[in-house]
Amino acid sequence: MAKFITSDELKKHNKPDDLWLSIQGKVYNVTDWAKDHPGGPIPLFNLAGNDVTDAFIAFHPASAWSHLDRFFTGYHLHDFHVSDVSKDYRNLSAKFTQSGLFEKKGHGVVISLLFIAALLSACFYGVLRTSAFSTHMLSGALLGFTWMQITYLGHDSGHYNIMSSPKFNKLAQIMTGNCLTGISIAWWKWTHNAHHVACNSLDYDPDLQHLPMLAVSNKLFHSLTSRFYNRQLTFDPLSKFFISYQHFTFYPVMCVARVNLYLQTFLLLFSARRVPDRALNILGIAVFWTWFPLLVSCLPNWPERVLFVLASFCVCAIQHVQFCLNHFAASVYVGAPKGNDWFEKQTSGTIDISCSPNMDWFFGGLQFQLEHHLFPRLPRCHLRKISPLVQELCKKHNLPYISLSFVEANKWTLRTLRTAALEAREMADPASKNLLWEAVNTHG
Repeated sequence: MAKFITSDELKKHNKPDDLWLSIQGKVYNVTDWAKDHPGGPIPLFNLAGNDVTDAFIAFHPASAWSHLDRFFTGYHLHDFHVSDVSKDYRNLSAKFTQSGLFEKKGHGVVISLLFIAALLSACFYGVLRTSAFSTHMLSGALLGFTWMQITYLGHDSGHYNIMSSPKFNKLAQIMTGNCLTGISIAWWKWTHNAHHVACNSLDYDPDLQHLPMLAVSNKLFHSLTSRFYNRQLTFDPLSKFFISYQHFTFYPVMCVARVNLYLQTFLLLFSARRVPDRALNILGIAVFWTWFPLLVSCLPNWPERVLFVLASFCVCAIQHVQFCLNHFAASVYVGAPKGNDWFEKQTSGTIDISCSPNMDWFFGGLQFQLEHHLFPRLPRCHLRKISPLVQELCKKHNLPYISLSFVEANKWTLRTLRTAALEAREMADPASKNLLWEAVNTHG
């Protein structure tokens, strides 16, 4: 005879040492297995005590269902209910599975690899075989552009197998992340999976936790506790100062954002935290910090070396800006994600970038941010194809589908940052009225 518990009883099992989840109304105990979860334990911690059917469907292939039985508690949810939005989302996902879209990767990977090889060759040729200052600077810019394309490929490999087997796919992850860009795939998985599950939660999504340099909401002025980093996001006088001018400093900060990514990579790989494939990740990082400094050292003098690195960083900043455009101006919330509003949270927390099909390669598929968040395993070559279906579903359920041009998305982001900046300044000195500040910021 089947045993039942209520959703309220399930919510009590929401701790790392007592972690239960429900999928399709069946209750599973994944407490002991969380540390072995391929996507890391944080997505499970964040959704503990919830029905996570939609999230499970989004991140796992059909073969994953066969692994659930060993975690079954014997309990079913007594008050299990599927919303109309979730029904339509699951039907759409099933339709994509039946048509084989998740397995049809197209020729994009091969083309991307050839394109990246050509770009890197041109960059190395410009540094090693020419002596003109302008060519060296162009080569630096070309390296930054190459990093953008490599990152898109690394992102793809992190979400699904772009290669013929999981082993080759892991190799692709290490090559595209660690060896060629200097950013650990282990760090990326750690933060990115948490971002997808808790999209635009100010205290659970690490992609919105950028104090003291950036803040997208005045809710961050209350020194929230980051549930990702397990520390307080302190809004101190230094934060107030930087945030007060963030709509001016946003683009300069993006130009040096890679420095922070390198730092975060080292902090994770050499921390006490459990890191999958730590040795392989460190080896990949060692490869990057061998070839990149050697390449830079081939330039004739230190001014050119510094400018070369800056050129590469500034061009690659376009990608960092794009990542911000996809989320900074979207709706935010405080608290843990819930399993029963998966579709709604993705629609409210993402912004698409509208562009011509001819520019899809430039944005790496991430211009279809909502489509990617709803179906992260879907190869990017299909995202434009499914976009009308997602728009139709959003319209049917009266949910937002925001798609802006690249220029307009920048305006929205700067407006969001400016609003928070003005609020931070008022908090910093509510009694004073700086006329120069007011004059400068009247029109943004």
